[in-house]
Amino acid sequence: MTKDHGPSIKNDEQYESLRDQGMSKEKAARIANSGSKTAGKRGGKADKYEDQTKEELYERAKEVGIEGRSKMSKDDLIEALRSH
Repeated sequence: MTKDHGPSIKNDEQYESLRDQGMSKEKAARIANSGSKTAGKRGGKADKYEDQTKEELYERAKEVGIEGRSKMSKDDLIEALRSH
């Protein structure tokens, strides 16, 4: 049975499925609230993190509000962005 996550989650079933796949609560909520069944599968146009410079990764981390980014290595930034 699907759990009711309250009014902040529009599609509880999709949210739970995404969380089971290992997505963060924030990302799962964004996708579940998008109103599209294929929202999590779209995209693919962004460069791979490994192909970006440390400075580009730092800027992206800054945009999404990752704390401690100034002390992170390139690998740390990639990990933080993926888990955000």
